[in-house]
Amino acid sequence: MRDVTIVVGTIGQSIMRSEDNGQTWARIGPRRGFAYEASVRCIAMNPKEHKILFAGTEKGIYRSEDGGANWKRVESALDPHYVWVMAYDPVNPDIMFAGTGTPTPAMIFRSKDAGRTWQQRPVEVASECEAVGTPRFTGIAVDPTEPNQVWAGLEVDGARHSSDGGDTWSIVEVTGRRDIHNIAVTAGPPKTAFIMANREIYASTDNGKTWEPRDMQKSLPWDYPRKENYLRGISVDPCNPKKILLSFGDFTPGTSGALAQSDDFCKTWKLLPLPQEPNSTMWTFATNSDDPNVIFAASRYGYLYRSDDGGASWTKLRRELSEIAAVCWLPN
Repeated sequence: MRDVTIVVGTIGQSIMRSEDNGQTWARIGPRRGFAYEASVRCIAMNPKEHKILFAGTEKGIYRSEDGGANWKRVESALDPHYVWVMAYDPVNPDIMFAGTGTPTPAMIFRSKDAGRTWQQRPVEVASECEAVGTPRFTGIAVDPTEPNQVWAGLEVDGARHSSDGGDTWSIVEVTGRRDIHNIAVTAGPPKTAFIMANREIYASTDNGKTWEPRDMQKSLPWDYPRKENYLRGISVDPCNPKKILLSFGDFTPGTSGALAQSDDFCKTWKLLPLPQEPNSTMWTFATNSDDPNVIFAASRYGYLYRSDDGGASWTKLRRELSEIAAVCWLPN
């Protein structure tokens, strides 16, 4: 087993961090530059300098230069906002995006200086939506082959697309689906953008001109006593653009969850074996190009699973955490 450091963003317990594969944990607080009992919705890892992390909270963002051991609050235009999602341009890490939302207004901000300063971008978003009230951005993805193509999704106000690196944005019409849970882009070939709604995944190979549903309610081989699968997390393998990971469950927060893998751009899926049934919907993944075989996956209510063989087998970590929103890992 490779020795790694695990960094987890929780809702109400700040950053939880382990330097010994999850055997022991420390809650990162004011002595390490982070606010105690903060809600951390997202963690973004610099694609070229992995020890540089950003965390999005209910009061703006924090930055770490040592793999999450110590943090510093970044004073910026994001300070009054609840940051739900952050994303790097994988080609030029000086360019970053952040999406805000519930309970603050849903907006997109962009940085061109590696996260030091941020400017709001002109994105039209509804002020109020069904089910959630104030909407929130739940996914942002920058195309790894054409970084001017940027995709974003909202819960519950549909998807947005920029073809000029975030200068301007347009609404993506995907058969009327408004409840968007995640976004991903794989280099392929064929290069494919994925928009994940709560019950379906839509794929486009032509920068959004056309979209094809993946019929997820029939293609997921999950035998669980509920009529529909509830989709939540999607991750492209950092070294294999044909391999897509999916986390899902029966609802939110749900009573059970599962993981699946596709090797054909989300057309067909195989379930990944978990040693213990999740206590809620499986929520998010942590991958790292330093070793694509090491993957972490988290349920919404604190279960952490680890794979050292690219997802073929998994173990559950003994320690269970509070509500998890984000996970990343770094080699020791």
